[in-house]
Amino acid sequence: MNDKELYQQKKQTQLNEWKSGMIQLRTQALAARAHSQVELNKHVKLLEAQLEEGKIKLAELIKTTGSGFETAKKGFEVTWDAIITTVEDTTAKFKAIA
Repeated sequence: MNDKELYQQKKQTQLNEWKSGMIQLRTQALAARAHSQVELNKHVKLLEAQLEEGKIKLAELIKTTGSGFETAKKGFEVTWDAIITTVEDTTAKFKAIA
């Protein structure tokens, strides 16, 4: 497996793990009190949108070939960093509210 394939596999695995975690957060949001549910659901929806964007960007990255891969990878990393921030913020909100 080459570096590009290993990189893509690693990122896809992380996206899948975050998706599973998001499902757990959604379950916690449903179990929370009504006033907390609204706040938690906003964070879950934001995380869902970020994860979907990450999935799309990873698919675009996979399609990229040759020298364009490094440029596309840099763009993907910006999206990736935003996802990490959203995951951390959402997790912190859940811990604080739930």
